[in-house]
Amino acid sequence: MTTEQLNNSIINLNNCSRIFQMGEISVTALADINLDIKKGEFVTILGPSGSGKSTLLNLIGGMDRPSTGQIYVGDNNLVQLNDKQLTEFRRKTVGFIFQLYNLIPTLTAYENVQIATELTENALDPAEALKLVGLSDRIEHFPSQLSGGEQQRVSIARALAKRPSLLLSDEPTGALDLPTARKVLSILKQLNVEQELTIILITHNPAIAEISSRVIRMASGRIEDSQINENPISAEEVTW
Repeated sequence: MTTEQLNNSIINLNNCSRIFQMGEISVTALADINLDIKKGEFVTILGPSGSGKSTLLNLIGGMDRPSTGQIYVGDNNLVQLNDKQLTEFRRKTVGFIFQLYNLIPTLTAYENVQIATELTENALDPAEALKLVGLSDRIEHFPSQLSGGEQQRVSIARALAKRPSLLLSDEPTGALDLPTARKVLSILKQLNVEQELTIILITHNPAIAEISSRVIRMASGRIEDSQINENPISAEEVTW
């Protein structure tokens, strides 16, 4: 990786492949991925089920390792990190948002966010993180007392509380209706613009891709196309 690439990119993947061994059969989930993402970009990775989107996100987030190739995130060469170092990387650098909210049902919204703050230094106060997603009046509510959209916003607050430099989001609106999805997407857009937070969102829904600054299309484990979106729409304009 050149000095120029390091200076311009927060994420760089060089010739990355991920091959899974299923008995005697080798399944190629990703093949020869080359990708640069700059700080402050809002990137949507678009593609059908089985195209390799989640596998790519798992590699960038340090939840999996490539079979071949190199992955740089910030100053970290993920391929060279041992398991303990990868855990530290995930704790300090990356915030994760998933389609399933993964909240602990016996803890309040505040306590669910607080768990994340205990894993990292210089964390946001849980109440401040919940304020960022518009849930100041719901901090003492349990997940069962929150709507699906509110639970997803708690999961966003939990990710933000670590002050990550990178936010990875896997189908964050997949379980939400359109009005609620717009609220969640609006929060992500706001975080990207106001905090210059680098966001990678994966989805199979092309309507969502229209809010991002770049759209990467995947098929059969390969990047088919990468396009700058010159005129991103607001979250309120998203429809399907």
